[in-house]
Amino acid sequence: MEQLSNLLGGFADIMSPSALLFVFLGALMGTAVGVLPGLGSAMAVALLLPLTFVLDPTSALIMFTGIYFGGLFGDSIAGFLMNTPGNSTAIASTFEGHRMALRGKAAQALATGAIGAFIGGMVASALVVFFAPTLARLATGFGPAEFLALAVFAFVAISAVVADSAIRGVAALAIGLTLALIGIDQPSGSPRFSFGFSPLLDGISIVVITVSLLALGEVFSQAAKVGRAQDTKAVMPTGRWWLSKAEFRQALPAWLRGTAIGVPFGVIPAGGAEVPTFLAYGTERRLDRRKAEPTFGKGAIEGVAAPEAAGNATAGTAMGALLALGLPTSATAAILLAAFQQYGLQPGPLLLERSGDIVWALLAGFFLAMIVLLILNLPFAPLWAQLLRVPKSYLYAGIAVFAAFGVYAAGASTVDLVIMLVLGVLGLAMRLYDIPVAPVLIAVILGPLAEYSLRDAMGNSDNDPAVLVSSPITVVLYLLLLAGLAWTAWRRYAEKQAADV
Repeated sequence: MEQLSNLLGGFADIMSPSALLFVFLGALMGTAVGVLPGLGSAMAVALLLPLTFVLDPTSALIMFTGIYFGGLFGDSIAGFLMNTPGNSTAIASTFEGHRMALRGKAAQALATGAIGAFIGGMVASALVVFFAPTLARLATGFGPAEFLALAVFAFVAISAVVADSAIRGVAALAIGLTLALIGIDQPSGSPRFSFGFSPLLDGISIVVITVSLLALGEVFSQAAKVGRAQDTKAVMPTGRWWLSKAEFRQALPAWLRGTAIGVPFGVIPAGGAEVPTFLAYGTERRLDRRKAEPTFGKGAIEGVAAPEAAGNATAGTAMGALLALGLPTSATAAILLAAFQQYGLQPGPLLLERSGDIVWALLAGFFLAMIVLLILNLPFAPLWAQLLRVPKSYLYAGIAVFAAFGVYAAGASTVDLVIMLVLGVLGLAMRLYDIPVAPVLIAVILGPLAEYSLRDAMGNSDNDPAVLVSSPITVVLYLLLLAGLAWTAWRRYAEKQAADV
């Protein structure tokens, strides 16, 4: 098949000592940042983004495969050992993973998570290889109205799903769109929201926005908690880091079910892997209740296996949606889209045609990153756990310095450092008022696309608004959006009713 030959060509491009080194370094750094409490995979990508600007596109992007998937597993290590997951996508597996750690099975919990992440990621990567080109060919039929519908779908879906309050989700969306509008309006050449300050005419770099809101906002948030929060003690993993035959047989069905649940969610703008990981956890819990001796609540291995596989499966297919449609379905994917754009690459239907060599090398890097991460995370999990001993005061001071260096290196501008401080305070305010960051990043990335598509569609139709819903694709997207909003509202109503009982 054509996809297999292209994939083999991608492997040929990355099977060099330098490329293997970049994948290894990416996996190493991604896991190291992800494992630190309060940071997580999205911050791993944001913090390490400026480091890749000195590399060629292929080396930089395959390095990001390691950072991307390594950060996801790092999230779970902190959850299992400290009961403080690095990201919301690791919450579901933390429930049973931490209970396993308390029972002296921390090493087995980490092994279960690592193998689950490997299985979910490998299956998702294989599906991306075979279906991303088809999805890209279908997307070539998209016009301005279809791309606008896709952007609106992402805006509304992520704002509704990731926030407990629709008002907070819309507020986050408004912040992101406002930041995206800063600079020169390309069609008219008029300055927008620059307030007569010439450095703002070029807009605000996505690197500055992501590092400020994710990294510096978290630093300020932790500083605001000084004296009110205590460091959580970690449970150090001991014993065997492999699974017995009985444990493997027990976890295998859960890995497969979790993978099946996670795969479709990668192409749905639902804010990341929160929904599929909780669905996978809930499925295993319902199946456990049918057993003669239920194990959930006591450290059930299925409660770790399914969410971990679901999370990485979602992350893998999310990359497929990003490459084929140019659609980031999570905050981390939005940052990766920014990484593509830094190299003049625009993910979407034409990416495979224009930069096929880079894309297939990147897809080959997915598989390589999974293997490297399995090797790193199985026997060396106890070493990762030692990072949890780093005092928070040292940790967050280092993050602030690293963030400042990264922002300055990206633009060589002291104005960017001032903007970073201002947006860092905004990030603190968003945390204080529980306003999610993901919709801001999605809006900043997709805002220009939505604006351009709207103008183009209206200009080509003599300002007839009917053109926005004139094709089957737009109608289907808006109907799916309405159905998703109805389901989200019903789910939250049911949860509220259950809480009141």
